[in-house]
Amino acid sequence: MESVSLTINDRAVTVPYGTSILEAAQQIGIRIPTLCYLKDINLIGACRVCLVEVQGAKTLQAACVTPVADKMTVYTNTTRVREARRTVVELILSNHPEDCLTCVRNQSCELQNLVAELGLREIHYHGAKTNLPSDASTASIVRDPNKCILCRRCMSVCQQVQGVSALAPADRGFSSTISPALHQSLSNVACTLCGQCVTVCPTGALAEKDVIQEVWSALSNSGKHVVVQVAPAVRVSIGEAFGLPAGTIATGKLVAALRRLGFDKVFDTDFTADLTILEEGSELLDRINKGGTLPMITSCSPGWIKYVEHFYPELLPHLSTCKSPQQMFGALAKTYYATKYGIRSEDIYVVSIMPCTAKKFEITRPEMAASGFRDVDAVLTTRELGRMLKEGGVSLKEMPEEEYDLPFGITTGAGVIFGATGGVMEAALRTVYEIITEKELTTLEFTDIRGLAGIKEAEVDIAGNHIKVAAAHGLANAKILMDQLKAGSSPYHFIEIMCCPGGCIGGGGQPIPTNTEIRKQRMSGLYTADTQMPLRKSHENPAVKQLYSEFLGYPLGHRSHRLLHTQYTPRSKTPEC
Repeated sequence: MESVSLTINDRAVTVPYGTSILEAAQQIGIRIPTLCYLKDINLIGACRVCLVEVQGAKTLQAACVTPVADKMTVYTNTTRVREARRTVVELILSNHPEDCLTCVRNQSCELQNLVAELGLREIHYHGAKTNLPSDASTASIVRDPNKCILCRRCMSVCQQVQGVSALAPADRGFSSTISPALHQSLSNVACTLCGQCVTVCPTGALAEKDVIQEVWSALSNSGKHVVVQVAPAVRVSIGEAFGLPAGTIATGKLVAALRRLGFDKVFDTDFTADLTILEEGSELLDRINKGGTLPMITSCSPGWIKYVEHFYPELLPHLSTCKSPQQMFGALAKTYYATKYGIRSEDIYVVSIMPCTAKKFEITRPEMAASGFRDVDAVLTTRELGRMLKEGGVSLKEMPEEEYDLPFGITTGAGVIFGATGGVMEAALRTVYEIITEKELTTLEFTDIRGLAGIKEAEVDIAGNHIKVAAAHGLANAKILMDQLKAGSSPYHFIEIMCCPGGCIGGGGQPIPTNTEIRKQRMSGLYTADTQMPLRKSHENPAVKQLYSEFLGYPLGHRSHRLLHTQYTPRSKTPEC
């Protein structure tokens, strides 16, 4: 049977065989509330919020996991259904902290929204509450198990999308929790700190480690010269915090907003994305010409780097030695910029606005101190920046369009597309092709490596050399490529891997919700921004050329190697008890 006809609330609908009641209802505009449901990822019917009445069934059914049947009759809003949902949510609330006003997810909490939707004003069930310590052991993520509703979304995305399995159910009954193995802290297990668990958590049980007050303190310190860099993907997502559609390009307004917060200089991480292409492209050519380790794999994504360190340490030589654009920027801010403008390195405080929680961990790595000082002092996620702007009374919508400051404000479209999966590869190909062939590309768009397919591949003819490349996003897809490499069957010369689904546009520090449709809109915004740039190839960036002329010398040179390149650290996969 290819299709099934049924009625929901006396409305007829025909859907493909195997469709759930929830999906069938959505097709005709009937909303059934959910908490544990996560499309295509978490289909377990655990929370029982999506209960519906099916004619002929003895009990209420969970709509998210109950498949439709021909001639089925379903009711989603009977008295029995509404009372059952209210009881379920009251029971969840009976073991939930009553601190909504101070919770990081206040006004963006799915449980809070559901309580309002159901019209709950009183909790009839009272008893013991879970009282477990929070886990703030990492630089990136804070776990508060007391706010966990056991929906298992975090566990599912960690297992299925990222293939890491850092979280799992523990204990039974009232003592049940979702936690790292053996109740270890996150810092003691093979967690990549990607933050995908945070983006799917319906409550405040998982959140980024907030450093807003530290940044305010730096801004109020007259002895500090505070500069800020903005990652490519932030410009197409920050507007969501102010009610703008996903994908809205807010570059100029964001620059103005950051100045209003008090930053001394506002710079663009796209500048060091362009620089990364010069260094990484040169490294690739050097490996090809000198028989170096191939395929070479990009190293921009700190969650991906930590994943390799934990799960494939024997493959670390395949990684590019380039630091991420964030870290390159920090190293240059405290050397080149400090010297050029006569500012002491120790007086420069570098803040990054990133779509990523793993970036918070990256800045703490001991090797990220090329100037003698930590490259980057603080990382704010896109979410944190949204909160900070509101706290500072700055409305993004009302801001004028302003330009980034020099010398790190001139950028190209190639740097912009770093924020989307496949973007680093495309930017690199634009440059590598023209450097090798000394010919101008007739088209700059490498469409084969665009989009949200898990693994994308292409073969590029560069002066008779057939270069095979691949781009993957999400660590479960990265695992496929790594297993090929480990087995000796990888056909590629160059691989780009981004830790998060969609790349940085779907990063763990991006606005909530982040789903497939929102990723597509943000990605579209980046590609539109690329086409609007006067320069679209990294090697044509005049400010990067000036940097090499005045300071670095040439790609892969001695100073570049000291400031812009790094090494990696093999890590254990199992808890260190």
